[in-house]
Amino acid sequence: MPHPSAPGAGPTDDELARLRAHVDEALPAFLRDLEQLVNIDCGSYTKAGVDEVGRWVADRMRTLGAEVEVRAHDTLGDTVVGTWTGNGASGAPDGPTVLLIGHMDTVFDAGTAAERPFGIEDGIARGPGVTDMKAGLLAGLHAIGALREVLGGLPVGRLVYVANPDEEIGSPTSSPHIRAVAAGADTCLVLECARANGDIVSSRKGILDARIRVTGRAAHAGVEPEKGRSAILAAADLTMRLHALNGRWPGVTVNVGLIRGGTRPNVVPERCEFEVDVRATARADLEAAEAEIGRLIESLSVPDTTATSETMARWWPMEKLEASGRLVEHVRALAERLGFAVDDAATGGASDANTTAGMGVPTIDGLGPIGGNDHSPAEYLEVDSIAPRTALLAALLVAIGRDGRLADRGPAT
Repeated sequence: MPHPSAPGAGPTDDELARLRAHVDEALPAFLRDLEQLVNIDCGSYTKAGVDEVGRWVADRMRTLGAEVEVRAHDTLGDTVVGTWTGNGASGAPDGPTVLLIGHMDTVFDAGTAAERPFGIEDGIARGPGVTDMKAGLLAGLHAIGALREVLGGLPVGRLVYVANPDEEIGSPTSSPHIRAVAAGADTCLVLECARANGDIVSSRKGILDARIRVTGRAAHAGVEPEKGRSAILAAADLTMRLHALNGRWPGVTVNVGLIRGGTRPNVVPERCEFEVDVRATARADLEAAEAEIGRLIESLSVPDTTATSETMARWWPMEKLEASGRLVEHVRALAERLGFAVDDAATGGASDANTTAGMGVPTIDGLGPIGGNDHSPAEYLEVDSIAPRTALLAALLVAIGRDGRLADRGPAT
């Protein structure tokens, strides 16, 4: 086995075989856990259900030796934070700090679990949140259990697992907790499901969600329209100019997806507002697009109209840092040793990985089992992918603990 600080350090063949054997043996227990969690209604706004999942997760973390904090919230679910100190093979208090993130909420309304409960047919598991992301949430816990069983502990200095209650609505309450942990983390692993083809995710677009309000002047549209200043007309022209920004910077997309204004047909509309989604692969391009939007709203086409912009949400891009590339190298090599192939991909959607990567923490995502059709009744999980992907996650934690290069963040690639 390579020296713990040498490039390419990771589990020995014997350790890898024993990790895989352990997760194979634990698969029936994994599926029982999955059924229990999927059959709990836990949409982001169903606090009782999210907290029921949170209590289950907190209990399991304690069983696995974690110190657990429950960060309470009045209206949304509570954030659960489990912390372990490494004491396994090559683990030491001065080793790297690893952040794991999995979310407990889904997008589904109360009653969905009863309408289409967990089930498995022909190797495919279904049910609300089965892959987004109950399977990934459990993969983290079962990987920790495998490491404790096979290595006697965790081969990192410190591992913090944040179970997020509100990721599907942009992590408004959990993001401060995630940022606080990420500030001292060397690496972050996000356990969203793998892509449908098995890819992990090494980069995600950043997102700016903004609300733009246009103000004009009301007037009678039939008697004296010349006295009016149409906010809708100004907003319509501004919408066209915003959409013209598509393609100005590589990977930047701009979309006005919601618009409302006016009071009735015979009134020149005094107000109009719309919401715009801006995405970019690089932070500099997202900042450039935002600056250009600021310039556009200062020069409306209808005289005597004005506009203001309000940022509703922002996620900086998850850019592939140099150290993130080294994480990908480990994933590929470990997957090959486990008997399957993995590649990395970019995606346009955001996750908690955007938060950590935007802080400069080497981050990879999509480390959960394979599934797809998220947010729909057709959501599915490939049961045969559970054990290999859980073993891969456990092996990656070993590699992180033993490869000193992974704490060197380096520039984006």
